This record gives sequence, C-alpha cells and structure tokens, in this order.
Amino acid sequence: MGSPQKRIVVAINPNASFGKTRQVGPAVVAALRARGHDVLPLSAPDFDGLVRVARQALDSDPVTDALVVVGGDGMVNLGVNLVAGTGIPLGIIPAGTGNDFATGVGIPTDTDAATAFLCDALEREPRVVDAARVTGPGLDAPAQGSGSGSAEPHRWFAGVLSAGFDAAVNERANRLRRPKGASRYVIALVAELVALKPRHYRLEIDGESFEVDSPLLSVANNTTIGGGMKIAPDALLDDGLLDVFIVKPVSKVRFIRLFPKVFSGTHAGLPIVEFRRGRRVSVDAEGIAGYADGERFGALPLTVELVPGALAVLV
Repeated sequence: MGSPQKRIVVAINPNASFGKTRQVGPAVVAALRARGHDVLPLSAPDFDGLVRVARQALDSDPVTDALVVVGGDGMVNLGVNLVAGTGIPLGIIPAGTGNDFATGVGIPTDTDAATAFLCDALEREPRVVDAARVTGPGLDAPAQGSGSGSAEPHRWFAGVLSAGFDAAVNERANRLRRPKGASRYVIALVAELVALKPRHYRLEIDGESFEVDSPLLSVANNTTIGGGMKIAPDALLDDGLLDVFIVKPVSKVRFIRLFPKVFSGTHAGLPIVEFRRGRRVSVDAEGIAGYADGERFGALPLTVELVPGALAVLV
C-alpha cells in the first residue's frame, strides 16, 4: 500500500544549466503524479517572479506537504528562503552546474536518479539540518517567505557565504554583458587573479572581535562551493556551528597552487589556512559583496547566525 497523497509545490528554473535541463521539471512533475500526489508545477520568466508565485502558492494552501525545487544551488536558496523555519520539507532535484547542497545531503546528481530518490523520500521522515540567517545594512532585498517571524530584513542560506576572492569573481561575472554562458566566469576568474590582493577584514565570532588580512574568506554551513571545492571539509550541516575559512596573505603563485588542494580538501592542514567556528559571525570589509549559495546577498558588513534545525530536507 502506497503512502497517502501529498500536496507538493514544484518550483522549476527553466534556465538551469543555461537552459540545458528544461525537460527535467516536467519529468519530475509526471513522476510525482504517477505516485498519486497532488502536484502544483510553477515556473516564471525570472527568479523574482518565481519567488512571488511560489510564495503565493505556499500562502494560499497551508496544507502544502513539501516544496520541491528543480535547478542548481540558486534554486536551493530560493527554496530555503521560502521554507526555513516553517517546517515544510524541501525536496531538491539538482539540475544546475554546481549542486553543492544537494551533494552535501546525499541526493544523487543524476536527475533521473534524483527523481526516484525524491519519490521514495516522500515516504520517509525528512532530515532536519541547520540553516544560516543573514542580516546587515547592505543586505539586498530579501527573498520573500522566510519563516522566522522576525520583522528584521534577513535572508537565509544553506551552504556557504563567500566574502573574498570567489565572491569577487561572481560580482565581476555578473557585471559582464558578454558572453552569456559559463565562460564569463572564466573571464572573471582570470581578471580577479590578475588583481588579486589580500583584503582587510573585521570579524566578530560569538562576541570575539579581531582583524585579518585575507584574499579568500568564507563562512560555511556545508562543506563545498563551486561544484565540489571542499572549502570547509570538516563542516557539518547539523552541528549547530559555522566554519569560518580564512586564507592568510600569500603570493599569486602560491594562491594558484592552493586551489587544487581546495578541491580535494587537503588544504586544511596548511599553515596558510585557518579555520574558526562559531554560532554567530559578523564580517566587514570595504568594497566587498557577500555571495551565498551562488546568490548575491549584499555589501558587507553582514552578520550570519546559524539557526539549528531550521530546515527540513527530503532525503
């Protein structure tokens, strides 16, 4: 005997992987309906529009049993901002270029396998993990729908907030009008390497204030960014702590040599790398924007507070 019918909202990013996975969303909807579920598929011409229609769907139907997002880490971030703190489970079909959070919770990256995994996960209790709540005077307009009940403008992320070299690459890439595809990130990466220099940061971790110079600084809940770079190899999604990753000032040559070690996670023991942990982390530096789950969150200073058990995930 199958599980009872569930009401499922499916938010689909038609531009995931630059439009290469457009067929995935309809296939997921069909698979869920074949299992007997009541499915509401949603799409929109742009990200903000998709946030609005998903928020309306969740608000108009308080008995929604799950929100499923189809896309990459940006879609995961959309989902996290809609359901964090609400108790509504988040399902993920990884159809983007990075898929770091999906990998972190053990969801297959093959879309067919992920769809079968999701259908089975709907019959299990969701996994409860931590999520990070971000505030700050320079915070970009928050995605609608966070479930904390706080009136203070805020946004949520599940993976990693970048506030150094990798964030600068994203910022530069977003300013480029051409090319339109993934190659613009390569162009931005090369340009930022040429201009690489340590930035001066003012940090506060659980009330302790200090200053550092660093070319690369991140605040992590998950282990990886950028499609598998193990930037915080010891981070856990349910330990109630953020892992702050700091690279000490180095030459460009040594910084480039560091990168392959980041992919394998073997950088953690190097003397030029420092990790700190805490529940609440404030990051400030001149002229830097923070990016989390691949999305621009706004100009520093930003404060990240981990909220244990804020997110339920279908795994």
